[in-house]
Amino acid sequence: MLKIILHAPNLVMPFCEPARELRIQNSPLWLHQRNLLAPYVTREMELKQGERLQPVREPTIVYRDNLFFDEPFITTFMSQALKLNRPVRAAFRADDPAFREHALPLSTSYTPAGSLYLADLWYYPNGPVAGAEPLVIDMQAKEIGYYHVPTYMADQSGDLVFQVPLRSMIAIDSWVHIFIADMVFGQFTRGARFEKRANDELSFKFKILGKAIFEGRQVLECSEAVIVGKNCVIDPSAIIKGPTIIGNNVTINAGAVIDNCLIGNNVNVSQDVQLMLSVIGDGAFLPFRTALFMTTVMENSMVAQNTCLQMCVVGRNTFIGAGSTFTDYNLIPAPIRARDGNGNLSVSNRPVLGGAVGHNCRIGSGMIIYPARTIESDVVLAASTERRVIDRDITFDQSDHHKLKLAHLHQTPYHRNRKAEVESW
Repeated sequence: MLKIILHAPNLVMPFCEPARELRIQNSPLWLHQRNLLAPYVTREMELKQGERLQPVREPTIVYRDNLFFDEPFITTFMSQALKLNRPVRAAFRADDPAFREHALPLSTSYTPAGSLYLADLWYYPNGPVAGAEPLVIDMQAKEIGYYHVPTYMADQSGDLVFQVPLRSMIAIDSWVHIFIADMVFGQFTRGARFEKRANDELSFKFKILGKAIFEGRQVLECSEAVIVGKNCVIDPSAIIKGPTIIGNNVTINAGAVIDNCLIGNNVNVSQDVQLMLSVIGDGAFLPFRTALFMTTVMENSMVAQNTCLQMCVVGRNTFIGAGSTFTDYNLIPAPIRARDGNGNLSVSNRPVLGGAVGHNCRIGSGMIIYPARTIESDVVLAASTERRVIDRDITFDQSDHHKLKLAHLHQTPYHRNRKAEVESW
């Protein structure tokens, strides 16, 4: 079967990079797509924006390279498409809870068609032709709570919930979609599948209980729920609860608490670090008492001691200084707005939401960042009496390094052309 990859034209801000190059669930999106489609594909080709496709007369999968999908979704789509044996396009019902609540807000990638939304994923049994019919995929959403709001904090109290799908797909148009893909459609979905399997399969339930009894651990701490890679050093006082996956050559020090996380290779987790429902990229360093809740940290980044990040996304090769706090809750109950796929501020449909930091950033100690604010790639921010609270998006032009005599020492790989323009001024 032939695979045709369509390029998504927009860069995802504040990373200044196309979605295909960003890491989702600790893997570059293009590689994640390739691995999941490998069982169906014998050859592939890429089609750039504006490039014409030559006639094809063989079974073909076509998709946009900003799509994140998981194995249950693509398995369902392909099995139904092959059974129908006619041109189809993936579609979602407008009232599908997971799609309506999480995938649709801030997105520019879906095509409305009556009560459906069409995604950029097609199957053609005899090569691409016009007139593919919608193939509606039920995301099988399950409501799962994650916060409880007391009456003194908001006019409406009760549980905040995610609509967690057992089949996941989302177009990555905004940095918020990375958060959704990693947390709601990633960590929460993995936990929901683990719970469903334990409830549905008696043999799996006995296997978990048997390992827990044999290892002398609680059920969610046994080796069936916590998968550890090779050459890891884990202090006996660390508490790790599953479902958690830990990569190779990872060091976890005394007093660390890890709950339902995905941790990459060569990660160093220092003393008393708190990690919950987070994704930690390869080579990351988390010094003592760092706290991450529902946060993505991409590869080779460092979040320094006593720093708290909630519902945030941090790019690669980035440093965030000690004692910084990314807030996630509007003190006045106004809707939180974030940048959509076109760069416009739109309602995020999230009652709580942290911020995003791009690649290759240097953030000083003691900074306070308001909800949903972004810091563009290659930015340097030093805390000062004039600027310690970040209440708006920070672009590369506003980086503090432009004011320094040694600005040339700061490498700006995501703004090479922009840097040359600034120096020419």
